[in-house]
Amino acid sequence: MDFTFSEDELLFRETINRFLATEASPEKLRDIWSGDIDASTLLSLISEQGLSALSVPEEQGGLALGDVAWSLMTQELGYHAIPDVFANSAYVATGLLTALDDSVSQKAEMLERICAGDLGFAIGHSCSPLVADADTADTLLLQQADEIHLLGAADVQTVPNASIDFSRRLSQVTWSAVPKTCIVSGEAGKKIWNDTFNRGAISVAGQLLGLAQRMLDLSVEYSLQRKQFGKEIGSFQAVKHQLADVAGKIEIAKPVLYRAACSLENHHPLSDIHISQARNFCSEAALLAARAGIQVHGAMGYTWEVDLQMYVKRAWALNNTWGDSIMHRARVQDYVLNSDIDLAPSKTFEAL
Repeated sequence: MDFTFSEDELLFRETINRFLATEASPEKLRDIWSGDIDASTLLSLISEQGLSALSVPEEQGGLALGDVAWSLMTQELGYHAIPDVFANSAYVATGLLTALDDSVSQKAEMLERICAGDLGFAIGHSCSPLVADADTADTLLLQQADEIHLLGAADVQTVPNASIDFSRRLSQVTWSAVPKTCIVSGEAGKKIWNDTFNRGAISVAGQLLGLAQRMLDLSVEYSLQRKQFGKEIGSFQAVKHQLADVAGKIEIAKPVLYRAACSLENHHPLSDIHISQARNFCSEAALLAARAGIQVHGAMGYTWEVDLQMYVKRAWALNNTWGDSIMHRARVQDYVLNSDIDLAPSKTFEAL
């Protein structure tokens, strides 16, 4: 079995990376964080490249790419610290909308809006009391038990909630669940919300892995510039070992992320477990990269003077998004300790 990505998939990732390196430079991110420019300017440029249409079905003008392709895309979004609203709308919300029955009257219209670059969607899942971008969204998809409720901006009240990541717009949302806003309920709603949670979690996992790589690159670059005792600090073993540990964590996490994406795309019965496992591996890589990066940069690693602080704070913030590490560990633990599944080595490479 061939587990490698095709040339087209790798070219797709490289093209996105080159585009974002220009349009989402650290200087532009600083402007977004400081409020000098609005994030919508950057998101419009990304959508103009057709990236908001990646998951949209072909019937609505999209490319219908799956979760494996997005596992590459989310890493680039993380590497360049793209604000939440893009992945939440173009990937998570698109997956939710695609899963709706065709009888839902606004389904096609909403997918066409995303395809055209309209990212004014917010998703409120029970895993978090805060909703990202609810204050600017004109369409909100909110959870009430197993029900999916579709509401407009006029149907909700929002109260802003500060984040250590200044590019995140979080709000507490107050709303009323009424029959006319409910578009799905029962077992169908329960399944869609579970898939949505998984998609949100794997989106965060990919972004955390991309952030880990960015923090490692910044730390390596700094270690080759900063000198002590007449030598670059990157030549000292204590620094080398820290950065090598981060590189090892990243490489270990990659196949776990790709396995989870493949499971989700192919409706594997253990998708929940694979995604939580990937979320934990990628989280550990990002948190280790943040800690090592701050140590390599010294006390200034926390400060506004260096770019590292933006990626560190974003990693810390994302680590509690779409379920925290404790919740995802409990998911894996429950499977390992409370199931009759055969975990023998011979089952490791069982076909998906």
